[in-house]
Parts: sequence; structure tokens; C-alpha cells
Amino acid sequence: MPQTAPRAGTWQGSRPRWWTELPLIAVVYAAYSAGRLLARGDVTTAVDHGLGILHLEQRLNIDFETPLNDIFTAHKLIGIPADFAYASLHYVVTPAILVWLWKRHRAADYRLMRTWLLVSTLIGLVGFTLMPTCPPRLLEAGHGFVDTMAQYSSYGWWGGEASAPRGLGGLTNQYAAMPSLHVGWALWCGVVLWRHGRSVWAKAVAIGYPLTIAIVVMGTANHYFLDAVAGAAVMGVGLLLAKPGLRVAGLIRARLGANRLPEKAAAATGTTGVATAANGASNLNVASNVSDKCETSARERERIPRQQGRDADGSASGDGGGRGAGAGVRSGTGGKTATAGDSAAAAAR
Repeated sequence: MPQTAPRAGTWQGSRPRWWTELPLIAVVYAAYSAGRLLARGDVTTAVDHGLGILHLEQRLNIDFETPLNDIFTAHKLIGIPADFAYASLHYVVTPAILVWLWKRHRAADYRLMRTWLLVSTLIGLVGFTLMPTCPPRLLEAGHGFVDTMAQYSSYGWWGGEASAPRGLGGLTNQYAAMPSLHVGWALWCGVVLWRHGRSVWAKAVAIGYPLTIAIVVMGTANHYFLDAVAGAAVMGVGLLLAKPGLRVAGLIRARLGANRLPEKAAAATGTTGVATAANGASNLNVASNVSDKCETSARERERIPRQQGRDADGSASGDGGGRGAGAGVRSGTGGKTATAGDSAAAAAR
């Protein structure tokens, strides 16, 4: 059959395979984690950035992290669940919703949302690199913040350094506070649930989950309010870039597919040539066999029943063929007719 190049964008109709999706997501997340580690800037610069954000918020009266941190520090029943939420939901809810979207919805919807999440994560990595920021919990005690995860570390698996498990705090970048991807990823989850969830509970979680995470990251003194705003802004930019990113990926796939077509065509032509040669040889053999069988019939002479009768009497034979036999018949018949006519005329006389 003729080979045709696939149209750009047609691949988006098929469901992505999990064995290709998992490595893609794992590579992006590994780059995100490694980038946070490698983006450890100067501590003095990170502290200056953190203080600059805090002073700006105080001038604008939007330093919501200060009263929230006081509440989380004073009330254990609020602070401990908040620490668990900060340390776990970020890594559990987001993948769970991604898998749910992959299994239950259209491939185009999944690709758009997945691309949005990955692009936004990479943008956040750029923010960590360009603007290392000290979170409120690592500022000097005179600024009034308490690290609730250090305060309640005996209740969870995390240590006093970060939300990582005990002993692994040194493997994280504690100055990657701007933007807050905890808030950004939670906002992504909320949008997905709002757009694709059908129940009232899904709509309620779509609103409540991002708001809860925003309160948690400020109450635990892990982020400033402007960190949360920046996380939402990063997700907005990622959403704007998601569709162009998909189009570029589709063009690349179409180009790679078009480049593979000549190789496939060459392979198919070679196979067809061999098959044609084999068929040609087979046809020659068949023609030879047919001609061999027909040769005997061609040598036999076609005979009329009358001729066969005269051959039996011996009146016609040899190489005279049909013409000799025909002449013999005509002359013989004519003789008999003339004799009969003479006898009738004599009797009349």
C-alpha cells in the first residue's frame, strides 16, 4: 500500500502509553529536584530577598503569614495536621489527579493539562535559580516566625531542617521559596477537578484544596504571601505556553515521522522487488508448463466426422490434409449423383 505522512496533530487523538508518560514525568521532576539543589545561591542574597519581600508585604499590609504562623504555633491541633499536609499532599494529590485524568478523560485533555503542569514546573525552576529566597521560618527570630515543622518534628517523619525525611534535609534547597509550587500545583489540581469533575464534591475540593494549601504554606512559615501569588502567576504563564508547546511537539513528531518514511519506503520497495522477481519466475514456470501441455494438442489435426470416416475407408490419407479429403468428398459425391441422373433419363426414354 502507498505510504503517506501522518497529518500534524493526529497523534493527539490516541491515548498516551503509561510507559512513555512515566519516564517523561520522572525526567522533569528529577530536573526540578536537581535544579533546586544546584540553584543554592548565596545565603546572604537569599536572606536579603526574603526580607525585601517581607518588608514590601508589611508596607502593603498583606503579610498574612505573620498572624497565620502565630495560630499554627499556638495550637497543636492545627499546626500538626498542617505540617503533615505540607510534607505529603504536594507529592500525593498531584500525581493521583494526573493518573485519574489519564484514565478517565480524553487524551487531548490529558495532554494539555500534563503539558501545563510540566511547563509551569520548569518555569518555577527558573525562578528558584534567578531569585533564591529565604523562607520566613529561616529568618532571625526577631522577625517573629516559628518553624512549625521543627516545633512538631517529633510527630512526623520530617526533620527540623525541611519537609524531607529525617537526615535528608541537606539534600534539599531550603532557599527555593519563590515561587511557591506547593500553591501552583494545588491550583493546577483545583482547575483540573473543576473542569473535569462531575460531582458537587469535586467542585468543592477544586476550590478548597488550593486555598487550604495557600494557608498551610504561610501558616507553617515556609512561604510568604507573595510566594503564593508568584506560584499562581507561574501557573498562568504555563497555561498560556501549554498549547504552543503541544503544537511544537506535534510538528516535531510529524517531521520525525516524515524523515522515517523514505527508509520505510526503501525497505518496502526492496521487499516488493524480491516478491516481484519471485512472482515473475513463478509466472514463467507456469507459462512453460501450460505451453508444454498445449503443444501436443496443437500437433493433432482437427478432423470432421466425414473425414474420419473416409480415412477409415482408406480413401484419404497422408499429407493431403483437409483439402485432399474435401476434394475427395466432393468428387465422390459428384460421381454418384451423375450416375443416378443418367439411369433416370434412360428409363424415361
